[in-house]
Amino acid sequence: MDFRALETFLWIARLGGFRLAADRLNTTQPSVSARIRGLEEELGVRLFERSARAVALTPKGRDLIPYAERILALKGEMEAKVGDPAAVQGTIVLGVVETIVHTWLPRLIERLAQSYPALSLELDIDITVNLLRRLTAREIDIAFLMGPVSNPDIENLPLGAYPLVWLGSPRLKLPGRKLQLDDLSRMPVITFPRSSRPHMDLETLFRSAGIRPRIHNSSSISTIVRMAVDGIGICALPQQVVQRELDSGELVRLDVAAALPALTFTASFPHASDTALPRAVSDLAYRTANEHNLYAAQ
Repeated sequence: MDFRALETFLWIARLGGFRLAADRLNTTQPSVSARIRGLEEELGVRLFERSARAVALTPKGRDLIPYAERILALKGEMEAKVGDPAAVQGTIVLGVVETIVHTWLPRLIERLAQSYPALSLELDIDITVNLLRRLTAREIDIAFLMGPVSNPDIENLPLGAYPLVWLGSPRLKLPGRKLQLDDLSRMPVITFPRSSRPHMDLETLFRSAGIRPRIHNSSSISTIVRMAVDGIGICALPQQVVQRELDSGELVRLDVAAALPALTFTASFPHASDTALPRAVSDLAYRTANEHNLYAAQ
């Protein structure tokens, strides 16, 4: 039995269409149709009911799902335990938030190239809410995002917590004393998009003090940093992503009485039995992140 046919069958079942499965597997729709046709001929049953608008599993197709998952899981386990990692081929679609891009992602990519030289990476840099939507839709294999993800179908590995520090440009000429939220509310606060956890934490902090600050939003950390350097407002970011600006004096840490919750990140991937490679990549990310965080804490 062709492993590719079983993998194709599962992706059609998960995504709900032959074209979507073809896109996910980087192949053509005729190739996907040929694989399913061969699998149906081998088993002697129809696995999908096809119509002009939709594809639906037949009862026999639903019966096949747990068997296909177990077969591919055993194949993945065998390759991980017995096979040479250098022989592992394929593409991992990896969703990453920008904080990790600015910290230890380059080191992880180097390690992946050493451990899995034939593996291809497809990077999707986005905010957590978008990555989570794509992860649950099985459009990406792994997401490094603000977690953990509260979903029984998703596994999470901790990637560390990043405390937020208040930052501003020296040109703002802020008082040298400890700043209160009233002091901060006199200028715009630059933060992540409205749907993000840092934005909601920021609003909660000010709301608890009865203050309504002016908030500028951006999905790009680079843009937030640039706006802060230009003196447009203040921001709260992990120190690791602005160390260069702190060293150059373009930004300074502000002594603020109120603290924001740290940003907690996880490597999250579907809890399916055929995820040997995503699990291995997530394990490597876990080790890389922890090494980076230990070094940064010294």
